[in-house]
This record gives sequence, structure tokens and C-alpha cells, in this order.
Amino acid sequence: MDWETHARRLADGHLRPESPWWHPIASTPRHLFVPNWWERDAHGRVARHGPDDPEAWFKAAYRNQTLVTRIGTDHADLVEPGTVVPYGRWPTSSSTLPSLIATMYRHAMLGDGSRTLVTTGTGYGTALACRRLGDDLVTSVDVDPYLVEAATDRLAGIGLHPRTAVCDITETLPGDFDRIVSTVSVRPVPASWLAALSPGGRLVTTITNTAMILVADKTSDGGARGFIASDQATFMRTRHGDDYDDVSPAAEVWQAADEEGETSVSRYPLTYVPDSWAVHATLELEAPGIEHRTEQQEGGGRTVWMAHPDGSWARASTGKSRDLPTVHQGGPRRLWDLLTDVLDRLVIGGELPVAGARVAITPDGGTVLSRGRWSAAL
Repeated sequence: MDWETHARRLADGHLRPESPWWHPIASTPRHLFVPNWWERDAHGRVARHGPDDPEAWFKAAYRNQTLVTRIGTDHADLVEPGTVVPYGRWPTSSSTLPSLIATMYRHAMLGDGSRTLVTTGTGYGTALACRRLGDDLVTSVDVDPYLVEAATDRLAGIGLHPRTAVCDITETLPGDFDRIVSTVSVRPVPASWLAALSPGGRLVTTITNTAMILVADKTSDGGARGFIASDQATFMRTRHGDDYDDVSPAAEVWQAADEEGETSVSRYPLTYVPDSWAVHATLELEAPGIEHRTEQQEGGGRTVWMAHPDGSWARASTGKSRDLPTVHQGGPRRLWDLLTDVLDRLVIGGELPVAGARVAITPDGGTVLSRGRWSAAL
């Protein structure tokens, strides 16, 4: 099939021709990096094998979307096509949507001669960096040996030979770099990145569970300074082995979240925190680790839950969307009250300080975000 036409259409749909990332996207056969992937259906995620249905393969590969390639320890390359994984297990690797890769690279300001470290995944993002910089300037790392091997072979198949290595990105990096671009999230910024970054070099990553893109340049004291970008991105968090922990940190708390607890009426309409990036990011920075769930009720009602591993929980329900919800809370902290405090600041100030916050990183990775009188440490 004519993949070049599909690749050019993908580039045209999201970039102007003068963008330095138009040509890499237009000239890279994404389908070769994602021959197998997991696709959602009513029962879970189903393993798809591209060559079985080339039209569906090309449609998936050349759409601006993320394609999940690994769930738990199950890589789509290594299971029978049609295998179903029920919902409830975490994706552990994917091919990021191309426009988002370009966004991360744009923030990194990759230029001619920039020695650049990127994360591997399927190898597609690595291929884009190689097209822009030349493969001799690109190092690609992943914690998963199979991913590194497969990506290395697929890159070689299109004539690209960057340095690749199996590496936990939160530990010592294999070299010195002018740019570090991570498409897995971290919290805090690893000190090893600062050690590997050249003076004036730039790192770009996302902060785990916040969707915040952090951009920072290395300073003369060995730390870094930068900002939180105005756009957002959500990446899988770093893992240090084959899989994440299977059990939610707050799993034992969810049962308590249906008890009566302390009851009140919220002064704000029902809020499901993940629906608002700024609210979610602010709450996560100030009270890390809260998990969120929601359920639509018959008759138009809705319930949201919040739970934390320390035993704190909150449940809020409303019969109609415009009604103020009844709130039940329990445990050592009142999670809904924490959310209410964030909403108060949003109403009073008109915005929350996470957007446009400044970033200061010490040489040991200590990271503080600040804007005006507000600050938060990672």
C-alpha cells in the first residue's frame, strides 16, 4: 500500500510544511513500527495484527492517535491476534500520537548538532528524531529489552541506526546530552538527567499524574530553571521492571468510600477532578496520590469518588446536573474540602497558578513550581 501518501496526509493535518517536523512525519512509515497493537472493544482490549487487515492497519497507524502496544506484560507482538485483555490492567507501552511527539520535540528546540536522548517505545519517535538530526546524534533508551531490540530492528529496516540501550531512565544515562526528551512521566526530575545534561542543555518531560509538560534548561550550578508549558500531555509513568504494581494504592480505601461518613452539601456543582486539567494538576501537586472514579446514575444523577492510600475518602452525588451534591467524607483528611479549596482559588482568581508556573530544579533533582505567592514541591 502507498504509505507515503498516508504519512504526508498525517503531516499535513497537523503541521505546516515549513515546520521542522513536517518532513520527519511525512517520510516515516509509522505502520512498520506498530505492526501489532491493542484496540478497545466492549469487553476489553483486543490484539490486532496489521498484516491481517492492511486497510485497518494503515487507518490506525496514520491517524493522529496513540496506539497501545503493551498491557501489563503482554506485548501485542507476542500474543495471538484476537487475544482479549479485560479492562483493569494498565497499558505499559504505546506509540504516542505523532502531533504530541512533535510538540515535545518543539519544546526541546532540537537543533542541528544537538546530542539528544529520547525514550524508545515502538521506536517511531526515535525515527522522527533521527530524520531531523541524523541518527548519529540520537540515543534511544527503554527499560524493556524486547522494546529496545524490536525498535532497533525496525529502525535499521528503514536505514536508521541510532544508539539504543536498555536503561531505566530514572537512573544513570548512557552518555552526555544537549537535549533529553522523555515520553514517559517522572516525579521528581531524576538527578541523573542533570548529571548527563550539558551546560545550557534542555530537558522536556511530563510530571506524573498531572499532564504538565515541564521544560527546563541546565544552569551553571548544575540545576535547571524553566517553566510549565501552556499545553498538556499525558504519558505513562516510568516503570522500573516488567510491570506496574497490579493493585491500586488506594484499593482498600474504596470499600470505605461507600460508607455514610461525615455528611455535608457542597457549595459547588458536582466536580469530577480529571475533567479539569488545572484543577487536577493543582490538587495532585498539593495532595499527591488521590484517585478518582465516577459513575452516571439512572435518571441523570451522577456520583464521583475520591480515595487516598492514607485511608481518606470522599463521595459526592447529585440527582440532577445542576443540583448541589451531597458529600460524604471519612478518614484522616477531608478530600472534598481540599478540592473545595482549589475551586475557591479558581473562582476568586479566575485561574489556577499551575499554568505558566516557573520551575526551579536543584542539582539533586529537587523541583519546586511557583507562581506569585503559590509554590509546590514535587
